[in-house]
Amino acid sequence: MTARSRVPSHGSLMPEPARTGPESSCTWRERGSGTVLTVAAIGVLLVLTTAGLQLGAAASAAHRARTAADLAALAGAGALQSGQADACVRAAVVARRNGAQVVECALGVNESVSVRVSTQVATSWPGVPDRAVASARAGPA
Repeated sequence: MTARSRVPSHGSLMPEPARTGPESSCTWRERGSGTVLTVAAIGVLLVLTTAGLQLGAAASAAHRARTAADLAALAGAGALQSGQADACVRAAVVARRNGAQVVECALGVNESVSVRVSTQVATSWPGVPDRAVASARAGPA
């Protein structure tokens, strides 16, 4: 007796019908589609995570810029009111200690100081500004 292979009687190779049992949920046409969907989901998750990190870095830089601007303006106004002539130099020193650079410093009326500072955003994303800018004014009203 020889073993014969099962060949369909109609002569064409047709896919096997769906099986019953633990493997019955997947037909031969759907094999590997879970891998593609998993890779796509991981890609979307990576993009969203990167965007979230960029948003957090931008928010942190904006907060740092506002804080540095407020403190620099207060330091400059305090220097003016105590009789020092270098209010903008004092404002720049305080801004630098807070991780910012003074972009503009102006002495106003009644011994007030207006400053504009910028800070670097920790991460960069193409097309998104890499610096946060803030302004503040301090002195008598």
